[in-house]
Amino acid sequence: MRAATLTGKKAHRFVLKLMGCKFILTSIHENPDKAWDGIRAGVAEIKRIEELISSWKDDSQTGWINRMAGIRPVQVAPELFQLIQRSIRVSEITNGAFDISGTLSRYYWSFDGRESTYPTEEKIRELMELVNYKNIILDQKNQTVFLKKKGMKIGFGAIGKGYAAIKAQQAMMEIGIENGLVNASGDLLCWGKPIEEKSWKIKIRHPEKRDKVLATIFLENGSVVTSGEYENFALINGKRYSHIIDPRTGWPVEGLKSVSVVCPNPELADALATALSVMGPVKGLELINKLKGIECVMVGQNDHIYFSDNLMPDKIGCPEFNS
Repeated sequence: MRAATLTGKKAHRFVLKLMGCKFILTSIHENPDKAWDGIRAGVAEIKRIEELISSWKDDSQTGWINRMAGIRPVQVAPELFQLIQRSIRVSEITNGAFDISGTLSRYYWSFDGRESTYPTEEKIRELMELVNYKNIILDQKNQTVFLKKKGMKIGFGAIGKGYAAIKAQQAMMEIGIENGLVNASGDLLCWGKPIEEKSWKIKIRHPEKRDKVLATIFLENGSVVTSGEYENFALINGKRYSHIIDPRTGWPVEGLKSVSVVCPNPELADALATALSVMGPVKGLELINKLKGIECVMVGQNDHIYFSDNLMPDKIGCPEFNS
């Protein structure tokens, strides 16, 4: 943890590991006690969200949903019910490229470089019988969730960090932190302004050539979320397999090294970054160019850079763009 002093204000930062990833909370305030109150509130909220959505904890509400798959509906908190509703909406707009029931990677791949084999075609077909967001049955009146097939599971690995970032921001703002940033392993949510700057300056870098800046985004309120194969992957017989699984086929995606999404809402950005990795550049750009206020940058396997319509370097006037 450290504090940077400029113009009477201090940027206090706290680093911790939650939800299986590193969070960095930045709280800017002239009163250090107030700044740290904000950080503590943000951390407490992330811990609360982790308890709510953790699919690996049998006693969590998500754990109960999974345990009761094919048996009976489970009544859940409105907050979790609504998160699942929103997840299904993303599945619908992406034609199933995003699917919280597609948790195959967690159970059959470790993506830590130790794999020597991958699941058989037969195993994949067997698993795919359990993957379909349309088999997540929601009862609005009773606030219940039911997974139609025994053995089905849901998980929030591709949307949970974004949701936790929102809730941490809300908790910090309720304390009075009007300027801050939540960094969830590179998924950024910022609000207000940094010290002595008009806006937050977020650099989107090449996934492998880290000195190459693809675009610089200036934000006062919003998020930039990146998803890609460059950190977590399986190397089998000399071939690299992405940790992102296509929930429609059960196999790792191919074609893109990374996807960065710029969006006011980090939860949506988190889900879309995964979905675009599955959809690929052509269909992915088609979707993003239809969504108001959302942009993306994608890096292909051949290092070709794809920009959504309103994030082209000549349109945003980015002085740090490197072709």
